[in-house]
Amino acid sequence: MSIHSEIVSLETVRPGEVESQDEALRQPIRPADKGLSAWLFILASFVAEAILWGFPLSYGVFQDYYSKHPALKHDSNIAVIGTVATSVYYLGGPLATPFAARFQAWQRHMIIIGWLGCALSLLAASFATSVPGLIATQGFLYGFAFLFVNYPLLRMLNEWFIERRGLAYGIMSTGAGCSGVGLPFLLESLLAKYGYQTTLRAMAVAQFVTLLPMIPFIKGRLPASRRGTLKKGDFNFFKRPLFYCFAFTNFLEALGYYIPALYLPTYATSLGLSGTMGALILAANNLATVFGQLALGYITDRVNNVLVLVFASSFVAAVATFAVWGFASSLAPLLSFSLVFGLATGGFPCLWNKFGSTLSEDPGHVYSFMAFGKGVGNILTGPISALLLMGPLTRGYGLGRFAPLILYTGSMMLASSMGILGWPLMRQAGKR
Repeated sequence: MSIHSEIVSLETVRPGEVESQDEALRQPIRPADKGLSAWLFILASFVAEAILWGFPLSYGVFQDYYSKHPALKHDSNIAVIGTVATSVYYLGGPLATPFAARFQAWQRHMIIIGWLGCALSLLAASFATSVPGLIATQGFLYGFAFLFVNYPLLRMLNEWFIERRGLAYGIMSTGAGCSGVGLPFLLESLLAKYGYQTTLRAMAVAQFVTLLPMIPFIKGRLPASRRGTLKKGDFNFFKRPLFYCFAFTNFLEALGYYIPALYLPTYATSLGLSGTMGALILAANNLATVFGQLALGYITDRVNNVLVLVFASSFVAAVATFAVWGFASSLAPLLSFSLVFGLATGGFPCLWNKFGSTLSEDPGHVYSFMAFGKGVGNILTGPISALLLMGPLTRGYGLGRFAPLILYTGSMMLASSMGILGWPLMRQAGKR
């Protein structure tokens, strides 16, 4: 996205603002794609992703704990807590993107409000004594607060990085994966020793303290006056069939993406492995996600036909699900599956910017609708997985009880890989 496409003439500025606008215009513009300020911004964004987004992505540990808690285990909607937390962020994309664009001078304030909101939602969740209460606090409120953090961060990233945007987004996104390597072990230990209420309060304090020193580095490259009021958004991509190819592929991938993170720890304990081993498997998935994000973030800047990457990501995930997870009966194959699945699918959202730049001069709107599709897929994951998890444990495929869940996950990934059939549409896009 060209930064200049977002700037309007100063003729639209109200008379009372001219003096402050002129003062801002005299300020030097820092260079894009390089410089200490740019990389300090990426560092701060990385930490924000790690401490705020890494928490809901480690929900599988809570899922295993809640499913054994005397007061909570009989509620079939435990999985909904985690899916709502991630889905609200994605579902809010089409609204949060124009909101952040309209009030650009307030972007840092939005981030601070969202950061504090995440911590307060966990504090509120620590007083919940039922699954509906946890859905409302640890789920909905947390996801809603994170909306105010990430979409302004993405707009700032688009200012700081232009030529190296894919790499920058990949680095920022790895924050959650990096924290996810150690966070499951920490959460599993805290939950075992102190229970969920104390654990949630500890995480609320940790989120506040860890991100506080990063706030000074979270700022845009352009003065607010230079960013001005945005022109009407470009939504012509709705008229192009390629958008619907991207959207459908993305939605199918989302329907299967979150299930391993939710159920691998539970699957591990069903095999007789300890809770620590379940946390290890989840950590392996998060670690692999880091490398997947970095790889796809780097490659998307250099590959013209993004559908090749869509196919590779989803098809590898499908094969791993059917052939490895389904037959896993010990720690080694579970770890192998967790690593392969995380590597293959973890960087899929890094493709959204490429979807956007293929379809529009302003990829932000395309990105937000891809996020919305992922949100719908994620939020459906909770009830769908609850319906598919049935029957007794056996020694058969997927331990019997998990077999429908595994077959469903693999099928969604395989269907997503069929987006490669949109290749002719990509060729048409290249001729525009």
